[in-house]
Amino acid sequence: MNVLGELEPKKVFQYFEEICGIPHPSYKEKKISDYLVKFAKEHGLEYEQDEWHNVIMIAPATPGYEKEEPIILQGHMDMVCEKEPGVEIDFENDGLELMIEGDYVTAKGTTLGGDDGIAVAYMLAILDSPEVEHPRLECIITTSEEVGMDGASNIDLSKLKGHKLLNLDSEMEGVMTVSCAGGNSTIGRLDAEYVQTEGVRLKLAVKGLKGGHSGVEIDKGRANANQVMGRLLLTLERSGVCFEIAQLQGGAKQNAIPRESYATLVCAKEQADQICDCLRETAAQIAQEYATVDADMRLELEAEKEIASTAVLTKEKAKAVILLLNLLPGGIQSMSAHIEGLVETSLNMGIMELNETEFRMEFAVRSSVISARDALTERVKSLIEYVGGSAQTAGVYPAWEYKQDSVMREDAVRIYEQMYGKTPKIEAIHAGLECGILAGKIEGLDGISIGPDMIGIHTFEEKLSISSAKRVYEYVLEVLKCKHEV
Repeated sequence: MNVLGELEPKKVFQYFEEICGIPHPSYKEKKISDYLVKFAKEHGLEYEQDEWHNVIMIAPATPGYEKEEPIILQGHMDMVCEKEPGVEIDFENDGLELMIEGDYVTAKGTTLGGDDGIAVAYMLAILDSPEVEHPRLECIITTSEEVGMDGASNIDLSKLKGHKLLNLDSEMEGVMTVSCAGGNSTIGRLDAEYVQTEGVRLKLAVKGLKGGHSGVEIDKGRANANQVMGRLLLTLERSGVCFEIAQLQGGAKQNAIPRESYATLVCAKEQADQICDCLRETAAQIAQEYATVDADMRLELEAEKEIASTAVLTKEKAKAVILLLNLLPGGIQSMSAHIEGLVETSLNMGIMELNETEFRMEFAVRSSVISARDALTERVKSLIEYVGGSAQTAGVYPAWEYKQDSVMREDAVRIYEQMYGKTPKIEAIHAGLECGILAGKIEGLDGISIGPDMIGIHTFEEKLSISSAKRVYEYVLEVLKCKHEV
């Protein structure tokens, strides 16, 4: 590949490019995990790989740092796999096609996986650089972070000695994250019942939405394509025209705000034009509502001319589906009363899918208040159960609470001020980080989360700033060099 060969720091971008050449979607991390084990063996490092494919690599302290407290470096190896419509790629078998655009590294038509491949690249570069001074390093690289933090939840950290954490899973230089929301994955199901009917098929698609990370961009007010589709269907239902639902599908990841949503409807040939007019009118109204935050929203319609026999949902099931799409909450539910501008509780219907047996919805529920998270989850479950469905919760992860007395934070702020002549921003975020799970496994864990500038994460517009990646790497090296009197 060798697209990034001239970028600095050379080892960071060398390893980042190697990582991008290895398929590593969530739940399919064995290849990248084995790559990390191979690296550990080649460099004579103590390592551990578990059944979840998590990898821990340990490097002893360099001379002069033997008495310093160990530092834990941490990130995740999986990536969100999204692609631009029309791009052909098999994320389980193909590497990414990297490009340089000015100050940014990006991937052609796909997510880049800078979240969190750059963290892994940082760690490998450090471990491969004998000249870097540091205390004992305990590098934790987890799996399935993007789909519920399963790797962090199941990893055994009992053999680690460190209590100071530098998490490398943030996306804004100059910002130190010190607290994050907890959350869960809630999956709702409604049995599908079909009948055969004859009519013309109408294919509709909601497209052009910005989408984004449901923890980071949820406060931008962007449209959720699945909810937009639900509103279109409700408008049709209320208009009195007769139609049936044959197919529904929208979104690809629980924690990504859906950019697109698709439906296939069946109607009498003489009503097709009326239905299309109704859909266009409603879509135009919705587009106007989101004109500022989702200016490229559009509705695509395709009406088949031939009458065909098609399996469609029974009227009772179709009504239940439309009800769920419109009554289930979405987006911001409450703002923090303690931290200005911080989203406290939110919900994202990241996936909806109608298949042969069921209508399935997958939600990312987030809150910095556990009771609020659980109450929202129960509200979702109750609504789904009310129409005869069921719901289960998985991947529950705790919030990461703010630590009043933090040596790690104090050191990090002081070093940043010395290097850049300004004070970094200290913030709590609504997105989930693995820090909360790690804090539950390591008593007295003291940590911060940092990272270089990235934009468009979880979308095919994802980009990593080259200059920022260099500065943050240099900053990490200075943090590792920090000494304390013993």
